[in-house]
Amino acid sequence: MTTTSERHQIKARRVQFDLSETPLHWLRDDPFGTHLINGIHMLLPAGEFWFCRVYNRALPLITDPQLRADVEGFIRQEAIHARVHVGAQDYLHKYDMDTEAFIARANLLFGKLLSDAPLGMPALQRKFLEKHWLILRVGVIAAIEHFTGLLGDWALNHKGWEKNGDPVMTDLFTWHLAEEVEHRTVAFDLFEHLCKTQLGFYISRQVLMAAIFPLFIYFLSDGFRHLASQDKDSKATYKLARQSLVRILIELERNGRRTDNVPTFSFLVAGTLRWLSPRFHPETEGDTQQALDYMARSPAAQAAAAQAAALH
Repeated sequence: MTTTSERHQIKARRVQFDLSETPLHWLRDDPFGTHLINGIHMLLPAGEFWFCRVYNRALPLITDPQLRADVEGFIRQEAIHARVHVGAQDYLHKYDMDTEAFIARANLLFGKLLSDAPLGMPALQRKFLEKHWLILRVGVIAAIEHFTGLLGDWALNHKGWEKNGDPVMTDLFTWHLAEEVEHRTVAFDLFEHLCKTQLGFYISRQVLMAAIFPLFIYFLSDGFRHLASQDKDSKATYKLARQSLVRILIELERNGRRTDNVPTFSFLVAGTLRWLSPRFHPETEGDTQQALDYMARSPAAQAAAAQAAALH
């Protein structure tokens, strides 16, 4: 677990983004990268609001005051992330992108299958099973947050968006991912805190990652397919949307190497393999100061800071 001296206060930034002038292909000459990343606008609101619900239920189980403060900060940040991406769905709708079917699948996963009583199963409402189901879901979040932290570290160390992207959408995603780096240890530390033994913690997180990695890849590619299949102006990308998952992952690798607009598939695999180590901790997966340095120059984060200062 991260030491107290390494911690800082995790705070929510009430950012706003005006996407009214942002083009559909906000990554210049890269419809593949654009649609792959834009799929996040459809997936994350359901997931991040679910994070908040699960963590609010976990708060009474936390006995470490500093960890509790970190979790509360995490909840506030994730709620704002979700609201920002809900707002960005209007940007997709402006370009006649239908998001309804994909969002329905995300809501089924997070709102039904991973709810307090999945599909109304009464057994998981019994006290003993209820606690274990809650801890399992905390572990699911820890595995998901491993990828958001990886992507945050990638975004802060690659210049493709800065060179090729619409500045407002670039700031939206970079702000979000910088906050993922800022709170990258919280989900892991909370899951460890709630597990009874180190062996149980290690085995549980490996089993969960074995499920989360393919799901993460599936939803990433499915979001791309859903949007690209509606973009008949980009013929190659439109055609790719109807091909196999393997073909999409090959293009992800090629596109990442060619444009620096998306992380490569090999980057995601390498990050997943690091999770396997018994000595793994997400503290090593990014640089908190680098994330805070981005906040210091992010137009949206600085506008939010100035507004907050004015209110005080």
